[in-house]
Amino acid sequence: MWEQIEQHGTPSLSLTELLAAILRIGDQKTDAYGVAQRLVNHFGTLGELGRCDYADLIHVHGLQPAQAAQILAAIELGRRLMSHPENSRPVIKTSADAAQLLLVHMEALKQEQLRVVLLNSHREVIAIPTVYIGSLNATIVRPAEVFREAIARNCASIILAHNHPSGDATPSAADVTLTQELIQAGRILDIVVLDHIVLGHGEWISMRDIGIEFR
Repeated sequence: MWEQIEQHGTPSLSLTELLAAILRIGDQKTDAYGVAQRLVNHFGTLGELGRCDYADLIHVHGLQPAQAAQILAAIELGRRLMSHPENSRPVIKTSADAAQLLLVHMEALKQEQLRVVLLNSHREVIAIPTVYIGSLNATIVRPAEVFREAIARNCASIILAHNHPSGDATPSAADVTLTQELIQAGRILDIVVLDHIVLGHGEWISMRDIGIEFR
């Protein structure tokens, strides 16, 4: 395998071979290639593997701690490479720009999370802090927490984003109510809420695009 990488590069390797190269060693019953093949047979695609967490890899699929950590670290490196080009800040011009930036990080989450995309006056991404984890509704989400980093960093605008672990990105009535309350809070704080992106498995919905008023 190492000779193949040296001569032809990593694009020549199959998903199983790439995983085996990361794993390097197998378990007590099979070699690294056998462990990699077992994972590919179960998940089918890299996207599905990316939705697995450390506990799943250890307890459900029988990997050693070091193997699980290596696989998750490699997947995270890929996510960061896709979402943060070197020496540049992503610029958000459309809802699709925001969704593509967020989906790679959020579609595989097993708990609902609310994140805030902080933007400067040029709509460049400053940071994307996570402000809530767990079921979200207007009764538990405090605007002060949502806007805290935006105020501290003197942001011109923000984009809200949260995931639906079910995989269905359709906004709920509670999602709409929460969005409207945060839009109002943004007006008071002079921070524009540009959109609220809801993310599922491989899909997303922009609340602005479906007619929610963001002025």
